[in-house]
Amino acid sequence: MHLISRYFPNLSAQQEQQFSELEELYRFWNAQINVISRKDLDNLYLNHVLHSLSIAKLIAFKDGTKVVDVGTGGGFPGIPLAILFPKTEFHLIDSIGKKIKVVQSVSQQLQLQNVKSTQICAQELKSQYDFVVSRAVTNLPDFYRFTQHLIAKKSFNILPNGILYLKGGYINSELTQINRKSTQYTISDWFSESYFKEKYVVHVIFN
Repeated sequence: MHLISRYFPNLSAQQEQQFSELEELYRFWNAQINVISRKDLDNLYLNHVLHSLSIAKLIAFKDGTKVVDVGTGGGFPGIPLAILFPKTEFHLIDSIGKKIKVVQSVSQQLQLQNVKSTQICAQELKSQYDFVVSRAVTNLPDFYRFTQHLIAKKSFNILPNGILYLKGGYINSELTQINRKSTQYTISDWFSESYFKEKYVVHVIFN
């Protein structure tokens, strides 16, 4: 938890409490449904929570922004971002029902009024959003193809509407394949821990 308060020192008391409850909630659920590896669970705040919040170092979503987290798994990056941005609407989706069950329980326990979760594939979703977020559920060209219909055309945030993708390693070849304007941001510019070496937030612009 000290990692979160170190990089985000202006949290409210409620946000601090919500972040502090994450480890107990995920340990409870992981004992029943393996949503996070044991090694990652021991480093939950570094590997999952802070990694998710790297998006918040790039953009502070304006009130009323609509965000869909595609392939959310156990709720990352959606749940940490929803804690940080309580006036942003988050829709967390995954094709695996047991993972959505975890997301629903965690968001209810934290009383996150700005989160809804659905078992559905992105290709089947009809709604539109300002941003699609995800943690490298597949290669970027494929991800772009099955999420591009989700992006609303009109932007009102500091960044244009599009994908915010958490990705590691060499991705230039993937970016050239999608043939869209994109920017790659180095997470280690914001967080000093070695875990973030060669990890990026990729912003793909649709319009």
